[in-house]
Amino acid sequence: MQQDFHYYATYAAAYLAGYSHEECMDICYSAEFVDHCSATLLAKIEGPEDAATTQLQLELMDSPMDILGIMEMTRIWSAFHFLPYDLYAEKKWATKIYKNKYRLICKPNGALLAETVNLAKGKSLQAVGLAMHVLADTWAHSNFAGTPSQVINNVNYYFYELVPEGDGFIEREIRFRHKKSAPDDIENGLYSNTLHRGIENSVMNLGHGRAGHFPDYSFARYKYLPAWDNYKVVLKDNPSDYMKAFTQMIYAMKYLRGEYTSFELDRYDTEAVEPYESRIKEILEKRQHDGCADWKEFCQELSGETIEDFDLEKYQDEYLLAPKPQKGYAFLGKFIEAAYSQKHMVTDRIYKSGNRLAGISLDIKGKKL
Repeated sequence: MQQDFHYYATYAAAYLAGYSHEECMDICYSAEFVDHCSATLLAKIEGPEDAATTQLQLELMDSPMDILGIMEMTRIWSAFHFLPYDLYAEKKWATKIYKNKYRLICKPNGALLAETVNLAKGKSLQAVGLAMHVLADTWAHSNFAGTPSQVINNVNYYFYELVPEGDGFIEREIRFRHKKSAPDDIENGLYSNTLHRGIENSVMNLGHGRAGHFPDYSFARYKYLPAWDNYKVVLKDNPSDYMKAFTQMIYAMKYLRGEYTSFELDRYDTEAVEPYESRIKEILEKRQHDGCADWKEFCQELSGETIEDFDLEKYQDEYLLAPKPQKGYAFLGKFIEAAYSQKHMVTDRIYKSGNRLAGISLDIKGKKL
């Protein structure tokens, strides 16, 4: 997903869940910050690099593709962006090496999602925002895995977009190029993606890199033939999935606020959205590079408050200048604590399932849990 959903839509969901404007701002900032908290940024503010929740392109290019480099990628991308659906999934005739990757495929409503939401219960607003980022990405990144794998993450020639026309849709083949400096050509169906490398563990095969940025667009409807599903046609409907993500976030945050005694998977608060459903659908289906302006306008109408734009540097000096004993009380200090908890929980569950792709889980002091 993009900033339009992680920042503005998360604000709207939090507001509909009953949080105050100020609380909503902390939650949505934290949700968006997951896409920016790299080892490079943490080094800049003298924070612990193990708390990284993303990797920059240059960091990925410099990362060694040995077992340690792959473990680091898997820890980050599986914990925060491609939460595994079923760590014990079976695949007939599959080798252990293949099953380890197959079991990291991301989908909504897996057991780890319930653990992610419950992990934020009674914790900081930063933890709430981080959990909402993870929840939202289970919908956008469904069918891909947060570990390098050509057989899991590659897309082939059969990749078609369903473009609305009249009362139905037309199928248009999606074309790719390798020109990151040029924006995606949405009108003509031309998108940037990673270079093809016929190597299973190439960084080019991490997540949905081979499908480019296309799966992150809320308007995207597409079908393709993933090898992991025996080349059966998989249909993805982002407008519908993003609405489910939005209503599931509302329900999850109502639970985190204490309105419910337990969190249930596959439950959505459609009632809270009903007065705004057509407006939200319009934003989700609008064919544009990002919907920040539309979501921001909706949020401000919803709360009657001014929504400031995301500022990456907003809390950096506070953390950098805080005395060491006080860093944990700073805004980013609370985010770092939440990031550690999430990364270690997911890594631990992967390890205990018998899968070594993410390595072992360490606590905040670097000790094995």
